[in-house]
Amino acid sequence: MTLKWGLIATGHIARSFAGGLQQTDSGEAIAVASRSQSGADAFADEFGIERRYGDYDKLLADPDVDAVYIATPHISHARWAIRAADAGKHVLCEKPLTLNHADAMTVIEAARRNGVLLMEALMYRTHPQIDELRSLIIEGAIGDVRFVDAKFGFNAGPDFSRRTTNKDLAGGGILDVGVYPMSFARLVAGMASGKPFVNPISIRATGKLRSGIDEWATASLSFEGGIGAQIATAVQVGLNNVATVYGTSGSITLNAPWIANGRERGDVVLSISRAGKPTEDRVVSLDRSIFAREADVIAGSIAKGETQCREMTWADTLGNLAATDSWRNEIGLIYGAEETPAYTLPLSGTPLRVAEKATMPYSSVSGLDKRISRLVMGMDNQLSIAHATAMFDDFYARGGNCFDSAHIYGGGVMERLFGEWHTNRDIRDDIVLIGKGAHTPNCFPDAIHTQLDISLNRLQTDALDIYFLHRDDTSVPVDEWIDALNAEVDAGRIRLFGGSNWTTERLDAANDYATDNDRQGFSAVSNNFSLAQMIDPVWPGCIAASTPDFKTWLVDNQMTLFPWSSQARGFFVPDRAHPDIRVDDMLVRSWYSPENFERQGRCVEIAKRRAVQPVSVALAYVLHQPFPVFPLIGPRHISETVSSCEALSVSLSEEEMAFLNLES
Repeated sequence: MTLKWGLIATGHIARSFAGGLQQTDSGEAIAVASRSQSGADAFADEFGIERRYGDYDKLLADPDVDAVYIATPHISHARWAIRAADAGKHVLCEKPLTLNHADAMTVIEAARRNGVLLMEALMYRTHPQIDELRSLIIEGAIGDVRFVDAKFGFNAGPDFSRRTTNKDLAGGGILDVGVYPMSFARLVAGMASGKPFVNPISIRATGKLRSGIDEWATASLSFEGGIGAQIATAVQVGLNNVATVYGTSGSITLNAPWIANGRERGDVVLSISRAGKPTEDRVVSLDRSIFAREADVIAGSIAKGETQCREMTWADTLGNLAATDSWRNEIGLIYGAEETPAYTLPLSGTPLRVAEKATMPYSSVSGLDKRISRLVMGMDNQLSIAHATAMFDDFYARGGNCFDSAHIYGGGVMERLFGEWHTNRDIRDDIVLIGKGAHTPNCFPDAIHTQLDISLNRLQTDALDIYFLHRDDTSVPVDEWIDALNAEVDAGRIRLFGGSNWTTERLDAANDYATDNDRQGFSAVSNNFSLAQMIDPVWPGCIAASTPDFKTWLVDNQMTLFPWSSQARGFFVPDRAHPDIRVDDMLVRSWYSPENFERQGRCVEIAKRRAVQPVSVALAYVLHQPFPVFPLIGPRHISETVSSCEALSVSLSEEEMAFLNLES
C-alpha cells in the first residue's frame, strides 16, 4: 500500500523530502500546508501535489492523509507532532524532535497513546553506509573502538534573521546540526558494545555564544567501556563534516556521513585505514536519495504495524536530547522558548484538561472538601519548567490532581516550579496541594510559621490542603506541635495536617491531646510503605509504616496513609535491583535483603501472568491495603508515570496479597 503523506511547512528541507517521495513507490505527497495559502500553492504546483492548505490544522483534518512530515522551525516541532499524533497520523518530524528532552517525552507519549509511528528525521541513520559501518565494527575490522571524531558545521553568513541563526527560532549549531555528531558518537559507542546506542556518562563542552545562539560548540564525551568522542558543530564556521571511528588497529572515515548525496542517488565512500596497509575505500551505493530511503523506512515500519523505527527509536531520540541538553547546559545556552512564559499552555497549544479516557480513581480524607486522586505526584526531582510542565501536565491529564511538595526539596526549586506551573494553568482550585516543613535540623514548632511563609510564596498559593511535619523531634512535647499546627489552621494557611516519619506512639499522644483540648488532630500520616521492607532508613529519621505493628495500627485507626517511596525507589525493576547490581548505594543499603528479593521474584511472577510490569504489581499491593492509602510516586520520566498508572488496573486477590507478603 502506498503511504499518503501530508507535508507541514514548505522550506528547503521540505523540498528535499518532497523530491525524495518522487523517487520512491512507498509513498506519495497528497497534501501540503503552509502558513500562507500562496506558499502552499507554489509548493504544490512545483511538486504536483493535489491538496494545498494555508493552515496546518486543516491538513491534519484531512482523512486521506496517513502520515505527516513536519519541517517547521524547531520551536514548533512539539506542537505539530502532538497535534498530528492526536489526529491519528503517523509522524516523521525533522530534527531535533523538540528543543529538549522534557518536551520530547510529551511528544513520544502522544504517539504512544494514539498508537501511531513517530520518528525523528535524522535521515543519515537510514543510509546503508551505517549498516556497513556496523558490520565493520562488529567484525573487528579496526580492532576495539576507542575514539570517535565527528563534525557537522557550516557558515550561514552574517544574517541573524535566518532560521539557523535566529535565537527566537532556537537557532545555533547544537540543535540545528550538532544533533548529528552527538547521535553518531552514541550510535558507534553502542555498536562497539553490542547495543543499539549508548549514552555518554560525562560531557565537557565549550562554545561561542552570540546573539542568543551558539555560533560554534565542541564537546568531549566519555562512554562506559573506555570509549571517548570529540564532536563539533557550527553555524558560523565551515567544518570538514566528516566522521571518523578510531580503533586499536585502524580507523574508518565516513566522508559524507550526514547528507550523503542529498536529493540525488549516488555513491558514498568509507575509507578504512590500517597500520602498514594501503587505505581501502569501501563504496556504498544508494539508488535513490537519502530522503527517499527515509520515506521507505517509515512506510516499511508502518506496514509491519510498528510505532518505532529501528533506525531511530524513541529511546534513542530521548538519549540524544538528554545529551544535547547537557551540551547546551555546559555552555550556558537556553532559549526563550524554554522559559516559564512559553509554557503558559501545554505543548499542543490547547488548554490543559483531564483526558476523556482517564481512569484515575479518587477517594477522600475526612475534613477536606475535595476528592483526591489515588496516586500522588511527588515534586522532588523536576529540573526545569520544561521538565515540570511535561510531568505535571501528563499526570493531570491522567486525572491526577494531588501533588506533594516540601520546603526542603531542591532548596526551594521544586516548589517554585510547581507554583509557576499551576499558575500558568490556573487550576489551583482543582488540585490538592500537600506541603511539608520542619525538617531536621529545623525540626521544632517555631520553624513551621517561617517555613510555611516561604513555601506559600514559592507555591503561589494562600494555603495548603494538607501539611505534614517532615520529621519528628521526640524531645518536643506533642502539645507544642499540635498548638503550632492549629495556629496555622486558624489562620487559614493549612486545612488538614499530619506527620511524616512519626511513630504510632507519638501519633496517638498527639491526637489524644487534640481531642482532650478541642483541637484539630493529625488527619494523615506520611511514612514509608511498600511491598519491600525498608531494612535501613533511607535518610536519618525515616520511619516505615510497613511493619506488622504499624500496619495493625493503621487498620485499627483507619488512619489515611500517604506513603513515600511506595515503589521502594525502583527496587521492583529487576534491571535496576538485583543481587549482582550494586551501583546504587542507597538502594543496596535500604532494600537489599533475601526476603525483599523473594518479594521481587513473586512480583515478577504475577506480572508475567498479568502482562504488566513488576513495579506495577508492587504499587498495586500498596493500593490494596485495608486502610485508606494514597501512594506517592516520584517519576522522572513520563514512561515511569505510565507504569505507575498501570497499577490502577491491577486487581490482586487475597491469595495473591498473601503470596506477595510471603505468607504462603
